[in-house]
Amino acid sequence: MIHEERVILMTKLQAYEDGSGKKDIAIASYFRGDYLGSQMLKSVIYVTIAAALFYAGYIFYNLENFMKDLYQTDWFEYARILLTRYLILVIGYALITYLVYAYRYTKAKKNLKKYYGGLKELNAMYHEES
Repeated sequence: MIHEERVILMTKLQAYEDGSGKKDIAIASYFRGDYLGSQMLKSVIYVTIAAALFYAGYIFYNLENFMKDLYQTDWFEYARILLTRYLILVIGYALITYLVYAYRYTKAKKNLKKYYGGLKELNAMYHEES
C-alpha cells in the first residue's frame, strides 16, 4: 500500500538531494574554518592575479610616460604606494569573501539539518508501518 505522506516526503528529499543538496553536502564536508580558509586563499590568489594583470595592462597602456619617467621616479615610494593599494585591495576582497562564504556555510548547514530531519521523519514513518 502506498502512503501518500511518505511519497511526498521522499519526493521533497530527493528533489533537494538532486538540486542544491549536492553543493550543501560538499560544503558541509569541511569544518567551518577549513572551508572559509580555503575559499579565502583562493580569492587572494585570484585577486593577486587580477591585480598583476591590471597593473601590467596599465603599464603597457602608459608605456611611453613610464619610459620617460623611468630614471626620475622614486622607486621606493612607488613600490610603497603600489604595495599599500594592493594590500587594501586584498584585505577588502578577503573580508567580502569571508562574509559571503560564512553565509553560504551557515545556510548549507541549516539546509542539511532540515534534510536530516526529513530523513529521520521518513525513517519513523517506516518504523510505524512495521
